[in-house]
Amino acid sequence: MEPMKAVILFDGTCAFCERSVRFIATRDAGYFKFGASQNPEGRALLEQFGTTREATRSLILIEDGRLYLRSDAVLRIAARMTAPWRYARVFAIVPRPIRDLVYRFVAAVRYRLAGESNACEIPPPEIRARLI
Repeated sequence: MEPMKAVILFDGTCAFCERSVRFIATRDAGYFKFGASQNPEGRALLEQFGTTREATRSLILIEDGRLYLRSDAVLRIAARMTAPWRYARVFAIVPRPIRDLVYRFVAAVRYRLAGESNACEIPPPEIRARLI
């Protein structure tokens, strides 16, 4: 099995999260793997870091043996994307509590923004090949 470069765990019942995965997958040159945090594989990865999906309540990035949450995860993901998205990493100069406040606001309204996902939806082939 090919070693994973980096894995993004997302809420598989959130349409906003699934659209975000599609957005990232078309702009990351194949760098990331993806998995729903509630799937057995996602839960197993989180267990390795001594946490659960419920405890993090966040988009989760696992890269280079480290776990990144909230705005830290988003900025690291953006840094691996094509221009102009990679330039979002400049927001790392904003103190984490402020960045995470914005992240938490978006996370709180994500279902209102995009609704819940159809769990039966089959992802496009380019994403399906990158699922864990």
